[in-house]
Amino acid sequence: EGVGHCQRCRTLCEDPLCPQCDDPRRDDSLLCVVEGPLDVFAVEQTGYRGRYFVLKGHLSPLDGLGPEAIGIPELLARIDEAAFSEIILATNPTVEGEATAHVISETLKARGIRVTRLSRGVPMGSELEYVDLGTIAHALVDRR
Repeated sequence: EGVGHCQRCRTLCEDPLCPQCDDPRRDDSLLCVVEGPLDVFAVEQTGYRGRYFVLKGHLSPLDGLGPEAIGIPELLARIDEAAFSEIILATNPTVEGEATAHVISETLKARGIRVTRLSRGVPMGSELEYVDLGTIAHALVDRR
């Protein structure tokens, strides 16, 4: 009964602001955009210390989920009210997640904001012969 959405980032929490939004030590120049509250938990485990914005899923026209349904207008309002130097798009590497990241990226590039995307590649500890061809292709394109 006491669980709701953070007023700033929209993740699940019991207070008006989640612990991440309430922490003054976080980097206010970074905003990580994720598809759901569990993604915040996953990114937090990496040591990321920026801010978050939680979409309500991903774009899915066949399911009637357009930009308004997942919160893209709210994301743009959040970006307009702060001075982020980088927006990190951490949507899932699915067709819908890629489409969602593309729409957000194109909208933000028109505003002159630096937009980055999580890289994709071969998982640590795996063997190339067992990795799917799409992952290997993306790893080759995104190599460093």
